[in-house]
Amino acid sequence: MATTSRRPVLTRATVFVPVLLVVLLAIVFVVVFTRFYTDLLFYRSVDFSKVFTTVIYTRILLFILFGAVMAVVIGANIVLGYRLRPPLRPLSTEQQNLERYRSAIEPYMKLILLGIAAVFGLAAGLSASERWRTWLLWVNGVPFGKTDPQFHRDISYYTFTYPFQRFLLGFLLAAVLLSLLVTVLTHYLFGGIRLQTPGERVTPAAKAHISVLLGLLALLKAWAYYLDRFGAVFSARGVATGASYTDVHAVLPAKLILLFISLACAVLFIVNIFQRGWTLPLLGAGILVLSSVVIGGIYPAIVQQFQVRPNEASREQPYIERNIQATRAAYGIENVKAQPYGARTDVTAQRVATDTGTVPNIRLLDPSKLSRTFQQSQQIRGYYTFPKTLDVDRYTVTGADGKKTTGDYVVAVRELNQAGLGAEQRNWINEHLTYTHGKGFVAAPSNTVHEGQPVFDQGERDLPQEVAFGVRENRVYFGELSPNYSVVGTRQAEIDGLGPGNTQATTTYTGDGGVSIGSTFRRTLFGLRFGEKNLLLSNDITKDSRILYERNPRDRVSKAAPWLTLDGDMYPAIVNGRITWILDGYTTSDGYPYSARRTLGDVTADSVTAQSGNRAQQPPNQVNYIRNSVKATVDAYDGTVTLYAWDESDPVLRTWMKAFPDTVQPKKDISPSLMEHLRYPEDLFKVQRDLIGQYHVSDPRDFYSQEDFWQVSDSPDGSGQPQPPFYVYSQLPDRREPSYNLTSPLISARSSKLAAYMAVSSDPANYGRFTLLQLPPGDTINGPVQVQGAIEANADVVKNLALWRGVGSQTIEGNLLTLPVAGGLLYVEPYYVQARGSSGYPLLQGIATVYGESIGFGSSLGESLDKAFGTGAGAAAAGAGTGAPTTGGAGSGGG
Repeated sequence: MATTSRRPVLTRATVFVPVLLVVLLAIVFVVVFTRFYTDLLFYRSVDFSKVFTTVIYTRILLFILFGAVMAVVIGANIVLGYRLRPPLRPLSTEQQNLERYRSAIEPYMKLILLGIAAVFGLAAGLSASERWRTWLLWVNGVPFGKTDPQFHRDISYYTFTYPFQRFLLGFLLAAVLLSLLVTVLTHYLFGGIRLQTPGERVTPAAKAHISVLLGLLALLKAWAYYLDRFGAVFSARGVATGASYTDVHAVLPAKLILLFISLACAVLFIVNIFQRGWTLPLLGAGILVLSSVVIGGIYPAIVQQFQVRPNEASREQPYIERNIQATRAAYGIENVKAQPYGARTDVTAQRVATDTGTVPNIRLLDPSKLSRTFQQSQQIRGYYTFPKTLDVDRYTVTGADGKKTTGDYVVAVRELNQAGLGAEQRNWINEHLTYTHGKGFVAAPSNTVHEGQPVFDQGERDLPQEVAFGVRENRVYFGELSPNYSVVGTRQAEIDGLGPGNTQATTTYTGDGGVSIGSTFRRTLFGLRFGEKNLLLSNDITKDSRILYERNPRDRVSKAAPWLTLDGDMYPAIVNGRITWILDGYTTSDGYPYSARRTLGDVTADSVTAQSGNRAQQPPNQVNYIRNSVKATVDAYDGTVTLYAWDESDPVLRTWMKAFPDTVQPKKDISPSLMEHLRYPEDLFKVQRDLIGQYHVSDPRDFYSQEDFWQVSDSPDGSGQPQPPFYVYSQLPDRREPSYNLTSPLISARSSKLAAYMAVSSDPANYGRFTLLQLPPGDTINGPVQVQGAIEANADVVKNLALWRGVGSQTIEGNLLTLPVAGGLLYVEPYYVQARGSSGYPLLQGIATVYGESIGFGSSLGESLDKAFGTGAGAAAAGAGTGAPTTGGAGSGGG
């Protein structure tokens, strides 16, 4: 009788599962490859492919290195645990139950081993690859040339080496702990550990294996105690950041003792291999735990309570001094010195009239309030728009009389707004091939209005613009509000605003921005990236077409320099006839010893960032070192990204330049045209003013008392947020002519009274020069919030506001500026009136001025000053109000 062979029956499940797995893997590969390749094309288009490849290679290296180490360590311990299994296991219920698992596992032991090792290795590799910044800083670190006062190590050790050592320690601890876990489980599964079986519970081989791992763990703990000693320079135990009296005299000796105890425990664990039982390791572990509690915890607490607290001011004095010096150096404020300022209140009208450096330049236009006004006057077409918050910059222009004057301007770029297209216009061709760009740079002198509206020196409706600022290329393909992507150089003409005789103008992109999309392969990839089949199917796309993406200048710089922290406010300027976006880049660290820490997201938030849609808020990262090390530019037409080294002495910048060579241009390459528009960055200034509120005090005992601390005032608008700093063109008491400054008042931390006035110059000749005017102690000049209350309690103001707040309108308070004028401090606040409804926009109707207890309110700045000081005070401000347009007499100088 013939036997019939049985063939395996293929079920749907056995076929479907492998096919599904292959399909899923193919989809993942396509998605990853698409993103990878299109990102590579972006980096090539901006000539920063070296950044992309360096980051990728570094991440791959870390993934392989740490992933392989973890996989080998875990796998080796599993193999060792398996090979050290006892040849015979006593019969017991426990072993009989485990035998079923052993029988199921052993045939697939190699596969299971590889799977477990691969999972742990993959997790470790992915985690390590995220630390590419830590690795590159460690590998490329350059010295600071300064040492810390406690251990006398170069600062670079704490900023570059120490973070990597802590990462490496954490990785090794994780590897040993996980190895200990899988080792115990392996020995238990294969009988090396018997919890419920009579007789010896742990075999000698298992005991030796586990003891070695525990010894390694103790050695790593000893290294941790060693590193903890250096971490004392970041301690928050004392009055100020850094190693305090208790840290130096109690914690550091305790860490040293615990280090030797850990080493002794490691020896006990190794000796335990040759001893019966677990007495030695348990004794060692107990001693280590008890010592860490008593020596590492209780003893420092006793020192703090009974030696430091009763004499804290004297005990902490040298450590407070270290903190003051380190903080001022780390934040670049070591040269900021307060100078006494009388802040007179008995000023005559004549003296105010002769202050021609500040009064004629007082800013009446609030860039955070006038977006709708710009929209009303300068939109031109419904598909153009302006950002919610405008910017301020300064320009030198030539008047009709041939005289050059410099002043600050409220500026904006007329960007594309596809939401303004009609419903019948919303289709793929219009949104991605036709309406591709904005057009025009708009500027209005901040000190001049006409009938309540800005007087536009640049950006009139009759395009093209070639007026005072010499704009040669005004098309905006890369901006804050640009679409996700556009395809240019197609068979479709691009809409280009107004032409001669109010006709519709068109254009075709001729720049080299973006990426060529002429091939089918690239069209397919970008179609996958953006989920758009028309990129592949459209006949309008030719071999010369280019796709523009990553169009926000902030995103472009972030990708080109992922090691930079960017200022929250980028701004447009006319540089060599082209619209150029300027961004400030910071190098930061949280590893500067003894320096006070600040959370960027908290200290840079203010009333403008809270309501602005185009001011980026900083992440909640803690830093204790910051430098404005890079000035970055993005060309609005072709998207070219350029990085310039601004603080070439910064060791962190030099380290990153070593990691990414040839990506940052030297400072000498900055053109004079660009130099005229570089300004001191807001976020850095916010951090520095917050610190100067405390660290203007240089005496440790005075610092300890905190009696003379200052703080940033709340915004007068009632938002509960800090008041933002303001860019103003003004003449400071220690300057001979007007300059472009970033300014902020500071109030006493113990009251709402004004304590100081802080300003920093953005002029090329004096860039970064601080002026810190300190009011006399006990002075009673009101702070911004109190001044706001006094203004709106004034009878003249109340009467006008009641009139303006009638049916169908509302009032909007502009920025409350604080300005040094005629030996005192003058507050100026514009008031706008806006009709309710979607068509309303702010118009300047009144200006309040406050000097001491005197309050003036009028329809022009001159009238308001006359009411505050007396007739004639507003002579220098003639025309700076709601009447006939003038330039307000902008002074010369600056840049």
